[in-house]
Amino acid sequence: VQLQASGGGLVQPGGSLRLSCAASGFTLAYYDIGWFRQAPGKEREGVACISRRDGGTFYADSVKGRFTISRDNAKNTVYLQMNSLKPEDTAVYYCAAGFNTRCLSDMGYDYWGQGTQVTVSS
Repeated sequence: VQLQASGGGLVQPGGSLRLSCAASGFTLAYYDIGWFRQAPGKEREGVACISRRDGGTFYADSVKGRFTISRDNAKNTVYLQMNSLKPEDTAVYYCAAGFNTRCLSDMGYDYWGQGTQVTVSS
């Protein structure tokens, strides 16, 4: 059972990135999937999540309208499209999967990816 996050990198303010979270050993569609981030010296925060029940999506206020979480069941992958990136979005981004989660809280997530660095800087 493994989650692999990828797609991070260096981007200028106002730019875009798409992060991917690919699963092996289990089916992502059966789980809530969350994206979290942690900047140096700060606590981990929930950024976006997608519900296993109805596909409903939820976002932190800081990214609402800029980030979009989506699921491709055929590829067993969840994406985080990040637009209009700001320097304050700089962090290591993690994806996580859980069966009974509180979405943007990290409670209830059973599996975590290794993280991918996103740096927004000119």
